Amino acid sequence: MQGKAYITRLSKFLPNAPIGNDEMEDYLGKVGNEPSKARRIVLRSNGITNRHYVLDKSGKISHTNAQLAASAISGLYNDDFSVSDLELISCGTSLTDHILPSLASAVHGEIGERPMEIFSQAGACCSGMHALKLAYLSVISGNTQNAVSTGSEMISPMFHSTHYEPEYEKLKELEERPIIAFEKEFLRWMLSDGAGAALIQNRPNSKGISLHIDWIETISFANELETCMYSAATKLNDGSLKGWKEFDPHNLIERGVMAIKQDVRLLDKNIAPIGAKELARVLKKRKFDIADVDYLLPHISSEFFRKKVADALEQNGIGVPQEKWFTNLTKVGNVGAASIYLMLEELFHSGQLQKGQKILCLVPESARFSYAFALLTVC
Repeated sequence: MQGKAYITRLSKFLPNAPIGNDEMEDYLGKVGNEPSKARRIVLRSNGITNRHYVLDKSGKISHTNAQLAASAISGLYNDDFSVSDLELISCGTSLTDHILPSLASAVHGEIGERPMEIFSQAGACCSGMHALKLAYLSVISGNTQNAVSTGSEMISPMFHSTHYEPEYEKLKELEERPIIAFEKEFLRWMLSDGAGAALIQNRPNSKGISLHIDWIETISFANELETCMYSAATKLNDGSLKGWKEFDPHNLIERGVMAIKQDVRLLDKNIAPIGAKELARVLKKRKFDIADVDYLLPHISSEFFRKKVADALEQNGIGVPQEKWFTNLTKVGNVGAASIYLMLEELFHSGQLQKGQKILCLVPESARFSYAFALLTVC
């Protein structure tokens, strides 16, 4: 018999003080010592007003990705649950601190205590949901009585101007007005740092609310669609990727191979329509009426996509009124794999939730187009 799994606690960790739009280049630096022309265009569309970075104005890094995740996990502990009770850690992120060891291994090293089971989920925004699904499956299968999942991002150092200068200088040798490609600069003004953590247990809290995990569905469309967001690679004319191992080490820097890039045209064309169509299929499979949703938590990378997502849902017969949408993008920024945790954490502690309410989570990932959906019931 399948057991049950409940999210009994949620925690977040956002490094350092929030950073406003006009301060961003104080932390990320100016490429070629010139203000970015793309910055205002991107910020005007994404609607983000504050974000957090592990960087200070001198470029010094305050936290590793593993430390962000470990700090979020520590926020789950209280008199009823401590690190000594923890049985499994499942971690998701877009970019780890290093290729090896894995993020979960590094997080385990940070929290210490004792040997335990760990899992690291690769990917981008969906990796946080994949981490949650692994923890959920462990608990409902009886493999463990509890598990912690995390979504974390430490990405701002990748956007510091020092990583763009070599390519800028190389372009300067070839043309009068060197311009860093928009697909490389776009994400500089979109992404930020932080972590969220969830404690999943086989029984609900004895006091206060819990979130019963009704189901989690994930799917990839990599068989149909080419890569949209990538790092440590260059995209070729046929849509395939040439990975960093195929480059001469000097070219990695001069050609900006390691930079995070996104094909914004491919993103705009596919991310909302395919996600909405897939969600409609999932809801039919699960025999769930969208009208019964009390809160929709959509991970939208930018406010630019709010209407596109809303329209796509309507076109598939699963529209959700805006008053049921809950997002904190504008306040904390787009934190990739951590974003869904940050939304859940804020809603969980808001005092708004009532037993019996339904929460639908919607997380797209543009890397090569994956989606994750979850239905939670307040209990």
